[in-house]
Amino acid sequence: MSAPDVSCVITPGPGGAAALRTSVDSVLDQSLRAVEALVVLPRDTDASVRAAAGTYAGRAPDRVRVLDTDAPGDVPAVARNAGLSAARGTYVLVLGDGERLRRHACRTLWEAGERTGAELVAGCWSRLTEDGAKEQEPPWQHALFPRSRVVTKLTDAPELVVRDALVTGFCLRRAALERFGARYDEDLGPGDSVFGARAAVSVGRIALVRRRIVSGRAAADPGRDLAGRVEAHRRIRELLEARGAGALREERERAFPLDRLVPLVHAFPTVPAAERDRLAATAARVLPGCVPEPALLTLPPVERVGVRLLERGDADGVLGAAYALRRRGSVAAPLVVRDDGRVQWRDGEPDPALDVTELGHQHRAFGELRLMNRLTRYEAEGGAVLLEGRLVLPGHTGPGPAATAWLEFRVRDGARAVRLPVGELRRDATGISWRARADLTRLLRPLGVRDTLWDARMIVEDGHVHAVSDLFAPHDLVGPAHRSPARPRLGLLAGDTWQPYVTLKDHLAFRLEARHRPARTVRRAVHYATHFRPARKARLLLRALGRRRDRLRSRAFKISVYHSWFLRLPVRAGSAVFESHMGTCYGDSPRAVHQEVRRRGLPLRCVWSYDRSRDGFPAGERLVRRWSWRYLWELARAEYWIDNQGFPQHLRKPSGTTYLQTWHGSAYKRMGFDETRVRMANAPRRELLQRAVHRFDHFLVRSEHDVRTLAHAYRLPERTLLRTGYPRNDVLFTARARDESEGRLPRGPLAERLGLDDHRQVVLYAPTFRGGPGRRGRRRLPLDVARFAERFGDRYTLLVRAHYLEAANLPVCPPGTVVDVSDHHDTGELLVLADALITDYSSVMFDYALLDRPLVLFAPDLDTYAAERGSYFDLREKAPGPVAETEDELFEVFERLKAADTGFQAERAAFAREFGGYDRGDAAHAVVDAVFARHLSRTSRTTDPGEDRR
Repeated sequence: MSAPDVSCVITPGPGGAAALRTSVDSVLDQSLRAVEALVVLPRDTDASVRAAAGTYAGRAPDRVRVLDTDAPGDVPAVARNAGLSAARGTYVLVLGDGERLRRHACRTLWEAGERTGAELVAGCWSRLTEDGAKEQEPPWQHALFPRSRVVTKLTDAPELVVRDALVTGFCLRRAALERFGARYDEDLGPGDSVFGARAAVSVGRIALVRRRIVSGRAAADPGRDLAGRVEAHRRIRELLEARGAGALREERERAFPLDRLVPLVHAFPTVPAAERDRLAATAARVLPGCVPEPALLTLPPVERVGVRLLERGDADGVLGAAYALRRRGSVAAPLVVRDDGRVQWRDGEPDPALDVTELGHQHRAFGELRLMNRLTRYEAEGGAVLLEGRLVLPGHTGPGPAATAWLEFRVRDGARAVRLPVGELRRDATGISWRARADLTRLLRPLGVRDTLWDARMIVEDGHVHAVSDLFAPHDLVGPAHRSPARPRLGLLAGDTWQPYVTLKDHLAFRLEARHRPARTVRRAVHYATHFRPARKARLLLRALGRRRDRLRSRAFKISVYHSWFLRLPVRAGSAVFESHMGTCYGDSPRAVHQEVRRRGLPLRCVWSYDRSRDGFPAGERLVRRWSWRYLWELARAEYWIDNQGFPQHLRKPSGTTYLQTWHGSAYKRMGFDETRVRMANAPRRELLQRAVHRFDHFLVRSEHDVRTLAHAYRLPERTLLRTGYPRNDVLFTARARDESEGRLPRGPLAERLGLDDHRQVVLYAPTFRGGPGRRGRRRLPLDVARFAERFGDRYTLLVRAHYLEAANLPVCPPGTVVDVSDHHDTGELLVLADALITDYSSVMFDYALLDRPLVLFAPDLDTYAAERGSYFDLREKAPGPVAETEDELFEVFERLKAADTGFQAERAAFAREFGGYDRGDAAHAVVDAVFARHLSRTSRTTDPGEDRR
């Protein structure tokens, strides 16, 4: 046989014959036929594995070779090296135990190598999840394989050596392998990462293909061979240092604790106590000096604490850190506030690695904290159980001496609960030790159906303040030996035993089980009755009815009914449907128009749509939920549609309806058909957008810039444009006039509701929306608000206003320094309240410039954003305030805000004239006159809005 294109070296492992068959079958199934499977058998290979290998060799002798060696089975590196020496293919690939090649993997690697001349070709790989049910790729692979490419410098693909990327899913040209003589380290168990890193730094050309090559890699076991993994990391670090790659070495030092040590800490509650002690002792022996202090301090606070305690061999401390990792926001240690205000994880010598000040726990009172309550003892004798535990208390807060405690057992996903007083409470400087006895058989009396799972927690009460904490426990604390008898209300046939267990979230729970014959018989009978053929047919029928019900509730069905039936209804004269930001709030220009309509007493039947909650909407108005049947009915019969974003695009406007589109802001970023995403969309999507904007009868603009950008981008005819300005900005003119005549203090009722002090200035931070269609949810803000609060908390209160399509993840900060106002309905009220604004590309900058107050643009990704999204003008050239591209630059501006703002007053005035030329403070009045003219009496039509304000 001629030399194969690819030799796949396979060594058996713990998976035995089944894993070997999986790997060999994947090789034989390759679409590239010139591939051989080289099975290397150590001397102590199991007989079943030898038989499986022999079967394959006999079935396909030209494609499967079996190589017997004297290598010991517990050192796979020896067998792999023998396979590398015996390989005959142009390229050599190594498969681990049970790993599978994808159907076209070898063809993909071979073609990439031949096309590019690369000596190493690598692709993606995936591994099994912890439960073995799914597979997933390591998250860092997305950065390594953004596309197929060739690299000649490791700095262009640092993940190759910074992460353990080359452990599988790659092949080496055999000529290069023989030239630099790379082999697996036979004195090292997990030597695959060292071999891959050594190969990466030795070859000159590497091809990366954005295709999955290998799947089925074994699930990560953080505790397996910790000493070997640390030694492998040391060798790779020394290798990079010897090659002069100091920057890559530093990156690897930062990545190693995240990849190897933090997962080990996270897994501690699931590990038996003896194994936890062994791992901690091993870590104390091998970890010192492995993670340099600068690299350790780059970790998030709880991860940093866990690694430090692991390094010290503190098994109990690591367990507490693991609970804090697995239940974010929990206080799992007796925090100590030092004299300088810094917070340490626990008492002792100051250690930067144990500094957890940024978690913000010191700013919360006893009832606001999620305290770790660790169950330390559980004994059962019949129905009587003894529970002991310890509730952690931080040093700065806690209950009073007269506090009481209760154990509560609550039905999961239900409202029923029973309480038991805790008999003993002993408080000391770092927590409360407690003990309680309970007769589970008498205390827990479930019905026996749908209430078979109960969760346990403790409630500590101190007057009107109470703290609730789950009972955390390591997974080996309870087991079959701790069962107790049960007496369900339906009798013992419904269940007879309480089995305590620790949930995946690490807290104590109880499960009603059928352990004895009568209950087991009933369970089997119920299972049969619900799973035999008539029952299965009944379930299928119910599912079909459920799907039909869902179709009747679907938007597609509602749209068809709307167009087929609702649009035949006559328009109700004087009916108006208002909507702001797709029903998320009662605000913006639709609110200003609505208030003007009510102020002038127009005889309109006003209806407001809301998306999820009625909170914040006017109590006296008609409210309909967006996409409800009532919503569609009101739209079909309304004489007026008023909104600032767009009613659902698929809904046609009734023939007798006038659509007022107030819009939601002037444009910096490209919009509509000027946007690349829209231009690249398919024809039906573009036509849908065009039909949606053609529904507009009136479109408000606030400057000729809007005409050149928004009107052009949405292809709006001139007749639809109303050059009135935005009604939402009328309050800004009123506020500016008040500032000039009366001053800005006192601030008003909104400031009082938000708890703002007059001695601090108010800064509003309102970043733009950075997602796309369908991309909603919580995002990390570009600005580190905790750092801002630490720096300026004594001078400024930062109001954070996330975009209405997003929500902000805010850290805990000192009281009065950071306030989340994302749920406040009207942005205009917040603009009036703010003494300064921080934004990036949001349209609020065009509005805030009308107030002539300090405006700072924090745009760390300005060039990237402008290149990707597109912009209508150069923001740096026309900026109404300083443009800061780093946090340090932003902080420097706020250190001298008044001086920095002085140089931008002329630019801000020019900015307001250019982008708000039609805003004069009477937009709502002008819009009502133009759109609702036939409903106006002579008196209301001629009223001057300025007189009302005076």
